[in-house]
Amino acid sequence: MAKRRRLETPSADDLSRIEAEFRDETQAHRGRGVAPIATVVADSAGQSDPDLPEQRAERARTEADATRYRDARERGLLVVEIPVAEIDEKAMIRDRTVIEEEDQIELRNSIAAGGLRMPVEVFETGQADGQGARYGLLSGYRRLRAVRDLAAMTGGETFTTIRAIVRPQAEADRAYVQMVEENEVRADLSNFERGRIAVIAAMQGAFPDTQAAVNALFASGSKAKRSKVRSFALIFEELGDMLAFPESLTETRGLRLATALRGGAETDLRAALSERVPQDAEEEWAVLEEVIARSDAPVRDPKRGGRPRTAPVAGWLDDKTIRTSSGFVIRRGEDSRGAILRIEGRHMDRAMMETVMLEIQRLLEG
Repeated sequence: MAKRRRLETPSADDLSRIEAEFRDETQAHRGRGVAPIATVVADSAGQSDPDLPEQRAERARTEADATRYRDARERGLLVVEIPVAEIDEKAMIRDRTVIEEEDQIELRNSIAAGGLRMPVEVFETGQADGQGARYGLLSGYRRLRAVRDLAAMTGGETFTTIRAIVRPQAEADRAYVQMVEENEVRADLSNFERGRIAVIAAMQGAFPDTQAAVNALFASGSKAKRSKVRSFALIFEELGDMLAFPESLTETRGLRLATALRGGAETDLRAALSERVPQDAEEEWAVLEEVIARSDAPVRDPKRGGRPRTAPVAGWLDDKTIRTSSGFVIRRGEDSRGAILRIEGRHMDRAMMETVMLEIQRLLEG
């Protein structure tokens, strides 16, 4: 049988010590505003997750979905619905200049019947709400125009938004390349439209010059195709402000016109176009062909009879153009980067070009 322990009454000193320890501990917890038991409970709660396993799994899926969403948006892989009023189709100079109304009617009917199957592509402009269009159009001009036409025709809410892919804001050169690639695949551009957009892209500083623009914009094309684009780019540079039906130029006609321009026929061509206002593409070509035929005609030998061809007059042709007695035509102009001098006429070899450049350097330094 176990021996019972005998309890002893604490002494006065023991009671005083216990009372002092209790008082000190109580006062310490009061200073923290937390009871001792509350501290224990809080520590236990901090070491445990109150959510059930299913709730924790759901939270993990939500966080993963948010990460994937941000990644898709940053990489331009997300299709969203945005108001058509928030898209500026003029944020970039468009490569397409002519849109056939018959094709637009067919596109509107298709969208009205089955909806927009291919989203447009846009980029954020950085404009705040209410401060301007929030998106610039990258590709899909015809689709955007068709949806806007349907909105105006129906007057409802159905066509006030459009499906779009928000692409990352690209550098100017890459943006032009993307636009041209999209139109080359979906709706073939005319030769003049190709040359025009190459010149404009270079003028806006996206490329160092027109040749670099052609090489970049049509990098997937053949060497022959890029050569044709450069010819039509020359037509746009020299006659783009005067031609009424440039998109109707066939490849053969355009190359003949470019050859005449390289031979120094620009002044005569501009003069002929200013004298007559063609009513259609064929009449315009007749005006051009008359000048081209004269520039193509060989110089007659006076000994063979007939009226000899008159030598071009040297001197100022207009306020921007001067012709030398040797047949060169020098034209001045300007773009966003400064002044431009263009020398046309017979072939200039490298030695002569270096001489001209050194002479210009001497004049500018003097």
